Amino acid sequence: MFTAEFRDYVRQRVLELAKADSRVIGGALTGSASLGTGDRWSDVDIAFGIADGNRLETVLDDWTRSLDQEFSLVNYFDLRAGKRIFRVFLLPNGLEIDISVMPPEEFGAYGPEFHVLFGTPRQVEAMPQPDASLLIGLAWLHVFHARASIERNKPWKAEYWISGVRDQVIALACLRLGENAIYGRGVDRLPSSVTGPLAGALVRSLDTKELRRALTVATRCLIAELEEWDKQLSARLSPLLQEFGTFQGEREQTGTSELLAEKEES
Repeated sequence: MFTAEFRDYVRQRVLELAKADSRVIGGALTGSASLGTGDRWSDVDIAFGIADGNRLETVLDDWTRSLDQEFSLVNYFDLRAGKRIFRVFLLPNGLEIDISVMPPEEFGAYGPEFHVLFGTPRQVEAMPQPDASLLIGLAWLHVFHARASIERNKPWKAEYWISGVRDQVIALACLRLGENAIYGRGVDRLPSSVTGPLAGALVRSLDTKELRRALTVATRCLIAELEEWDKQLSARLSPLLQEFGTFQGEREQTGTSELLAEKEES
């Protein structure tokens, strides 16, 4: 396990590497360190503007070789968002380094976690929150696929879809209450009136009875959240959600399995 002192040293080495590179026009702390809220589990998050936006990968490749020579990287991979590239590194002691590079016109704050260290940031549009209609659509879709998976005796697939229902409800609640809905960043600031019932939607085993129980709770939480968003839409969706996503004891409705099979195959 890495120490805070080692993490600070690595962050400083990355900064030194960037400042010595003539291709870099600006740098900024991102993540929890930019807000002064980091703890012993925080990683290194840092962003750089690159003069030639067409050579972002070249810059990252050069830095990767230097970091590997000094710290013996275990693994790394890239994520892309627009013209930005995020390269995520893993060190042998478990420290994660997230370096993002971007062309000059995108070097700026997409949210509150952006503390400029050098260079001049640009005005950029904030990262958009997810669309509520998409989250709602994904949520009911997950309910139907979870039920189909239970009926087909595919417990792992059922667990996957049930967890997805819960995740969409969390995102919808974050969006509704003004918290960050991206990657569950605002979930721990939600009121217990929202998160308390959702705890019951956690799948505790792959037993069929447990999967049915968890799906029932998740579906009821979804219906409650839909009521907060759009009562008319909730009224249209709720009957089907109750039919396919909730169970009364072990009693099954005649014809449900056949209808689900036809739905997934169509």
